[in-house]
Amino acid sequence: MSKRTILVTCPKACSEILAEELDSLGYKPSSLVSNGVFIEGDYEDCIHLNLTLRTGLRVLWEVDNFTARDGEDLYHQAVRMPWEDWIPAEDAYISIVSSVRNDTVVNTNFPNLRLKDAIVDRMREVTGDRPNSGNERDRGVIFLYWHEEEVCIYLDTSGIPISNRNYRAMPGAAPMRENLAASVISATRWDKASPFLNPMCGSGTLAIEAALMASGVPGQQLRHEFAFQHFKPFNPKRYDEIRKEVRKRVPDSLPFPIIASDIDRQAIRAAETNAKKAGVAHLIEFRVCDFRDAPIPEEPGVIVLNPEYGERLGEQRQLEDTYKAIGDLFKKRCPGYWGYIFTGNKTLGKRVGLKTKRKIEFYNGPIECRLLEYELYGGTRNPKYTDQES
Repeated sequence: MSKRTILVTCPKACSEILAEELDSLGYKPSSLVSNGVFIEGDYEDCIHLNLTLRTGLRVLWEVDNFTARDGEDLYHQAVRMPWEDWIPAEDAYISIVSSVRNDTVVNTNFPNLRLKDAIVDRMREVTGDRPNSGNERDRGVIFLYWHEEEVCIYLDTSGIPISNRNYRAMPGAAPMRENLAASVISATRWDKASPFLNPMCGSGTLAIEAALMASGVPGQQLRHEFAFQHFKPFNPKRYDEIRKEVRKRVPDSLPFPIIASDIDRQAIRAAETNAKKAGVAHLIEFRVCDFRDAPIPEEPGVIVLNPEYGERLGEQRQLEDTYKAIGDLFKKRCPGYWGYIFTGNKTLGKRVGLKTKRKIEFYNGPIECRLLEYELYGGTRNPKYTDQES
């Protein structure tokens, strides 16, 4: 099968992290944009990427590109495309999603409808049948990119974003998406061979992603439904072969600790449930405790916290003491570690009281965030699990 342009999307500002992951998987990035990375590959590459990527959102396989001034131009160009090569003739379903910036477009649904009309008319003319259509993204999904007069049309081979790992049975309050958690971990200096500590763990996404990464388990090992299964180039036999090639058994143990703690017993219960579904609960030590009392192993590693941001002024004032206490935890109990705080509030970040080594840009949905990095210089080592004296 011939190679085409593949666009792997990601959260804004994560494209460099995604590019590094793609390179590690053997895919050479050709260019980067703020929320995605372009590579070349065939349909089997799309399957492989959907199964293995941790930091991506969607894998888009380009099927055509052209220029279009308005909706009629879009229709006439799209109706000439060989949709019968990609969409099955019987029992087909498509959903159109788009990113459109064109001065002739007033109704944002209009481009999707014109592209859908073109696909339906072409399929009816060539095959005598037409695909059903709707808003559900769990089957065939077509992505339309139309900015000014530039048009690119892709098969969205993911459908539901590959950030959905299928292990979050109990998501908790304001959970971090799985691919964002993987991106945050990738941005730290963790070597996947030393302690990973996650106080304020919430529903456990950071610790679970750390365990999956340390184990080398593919990101989508639990997921079995993808949009690529609903397009004509899909070969079930090759899919089974690729899935077997990338599948990896979760190890019985790791030679270093991953510790997730939270003061909220319900949060820990949710984290344990999610970790069990991910198959890595036995690799994570869960504790119910305040972050100030979190266990800190003697061997240095990384400690990552994702505290609340505080959307209202009163909340921010209450959180100032929390951020200061995180700084005290870093100073007093974590010498030799690399400390990280993921926050969407720059003002609160300043309350930590430590000099940052790096400030790494992220976006959590629409919220501009920073991963604050602190090099915590070694001194007298704390006894291992110093909070467990009683």
